[in-house]
Amino acid sequence: MSTLPGVNPKSLLRSTVLLTIAAGIAVSPVQAGAKTHQTPVEGVQFVKLDHPQPVTESTRTEAVEFFWYDCVHSQALEQPLRSWAGRHNADVTLRRIPAIWPGGASEDAQRGHARLYYTLEQLGQVDRLQADVFRAVRNDRIDLTTETAATGWAARHGVDARLFGETYRSATVRQSVDEAAAAFMRYGIEELPTVVVEGEYRTSPTKAGGVEQMPGVLDHLVRQEQAKGH
Repeated sequence: MSTLPGVNPKSLLRSTVLLTIAAGIAVSPVQAGAKTHQTPVEGVQFVKLDHPQPVTESTRTEAVEFFWYDCVHSQALEQPLRSWAGRHNADVTLRRIPAIWPGGASEDAQRGHARLYYTLEQLGQVDRLQADVFRAVRNDRIDLTTETAATGWAARHGVDARLFGETYRSATVRQSVDEAAAAFMRYGIEELPTVVVEGEYRTSPTKAGGVEQMPGVLDHLVRQEQAKGH
């Protein structure tokens, strides 16, 4: 398991912030209101990664979202982030990484959800079905952490069951899941959802002042990168 220098995975397990977000407890209205209509400031609405990460895109600014299908705030960010990415289609590449918290109490469920996500990604179905997966997991409380359950759900949503199963069990998907768990540690994720811009700056609901404030912070970070001559 890859770990951040000087960070004990067990200490991450006790992270109050991540436990709060993963449990679906909303950011307080007072906190959210206090950060509204401000120019985003480093250390307040966003932070610089201790260990900046390489990006996969050379011509556009990269934004990486860490999410979990069973996180209420990840679900709340889905449509605003999709709209934000659409507005920045010419200058931003959005990459998603399903969160896997190594050693966490929900690691098995997160790995199951990650396999579902990467299977849909391999089949080109993420854009069509991402919001539906969130509704199934969060609203309908459907367990999609096993191959049988995920395949049945996907088939009911128009995905070929045989192809889905083959992809779900593929080495490519297994490798992607393992890489997601390692990325969670490398990027120093402490809260869900988190979006990292150009491998260097990250923001999240408690930093931005709420999910609804995140697109504005992301706009600022993209402008900041473009001003560097990206």
